[in-house]
Amino acid sequence: MRLQGLSFTGKWRWVHCAALFAFCATFSSAAHAAVSVVINRPTQSINVLIDNSLVARWPVSTARRGYITPPGVYRARRLERIWYSSKYESSPMPYSIFFRGGYAIHGTYEIRRLGSPVSHGCVRLHTAHARKLFNLVRETGASAARIIVR
Repeated sequence: MRLQGLSFTGKWRWVHCAALFAFCATFSSAAHAAVSVVINRPTQSINVLIDNSLVARWPVSTARRGYITPPGVYRARRLERIWYSSKYESSPMPYSIFFRGGYAIHGTYEIRRLGSPVSHGCVRLHTAHARKLFNLVRETGASAARIIVR
């Protein structure tokens, strides 16, 4: 078997074919998977589920006193790789997943405050986690991702 200039012979042919098949199966099933993002305001955490199986749990920051992170069930309306707040001093909002008007799940650089309510209403999480979530939602289709704010 030859794959872009590489030659696989003997038992390694089957190992590489199996690995390639597994990769393709994973990629194609991810595009059709049911993704749920559950934001738990009392525990300041986010759970990411694929086909009802927990794949990630991360700390977040939701609205502080005097502001609200609106509860409900939403669909991702818009994805922005980088966004700057027009309301709050052009604050950077990397890997934004907008789910209701100006409310979004996005990365933050104030990671030491994750796990406590400090935002103006958005759901902040570590930028590395926001990138993973953003890519997952983009791959599965933004409108198919369900966002639940409890």
